[in-house]
Amino acid sequence: MIIASRSLRLRQNEGDTDIAVRILAPQPSQSHWSCDYEIDWLEGTRKGTAHGFDSVQALLFALEMIGAEIYTSDYHKSQKLMWSEPGEGYGFPVPGTIRDLLVGDDARFL
Repeated sequence: MIIASRSLRLRQNEGDTDIAVRILAPQPSQSHWSCDYEIDWLEGTRKGTAHGFDSVQALLFALEMIGAEIYTSDYHKSQKLMWSEPGEGYGFPVPGTIRDLLVGDDARFL
């Protein structure tokens, strides 16, 4: 079940293209929790899973994995990917090791 979603935009010559991000509800597993997510990149949907001790940690790790994937993508590097305005960030946390990549509001509200 999808519990949250966000639509990013990729600016292209022929107009903006939506890049959908979906976060599914955390699910219990044998000894931990998992949280699936999906990003609809142009070349196809990227599915990932984050694992945590409980549902909150699994959700937080999924959000950080989404942020890491976005900030390390060629789309971000092209400076044509945006959430609200170009260069203002995407509203996802990232792991501490790549916080230097943050831009705009993401960097300001760290």
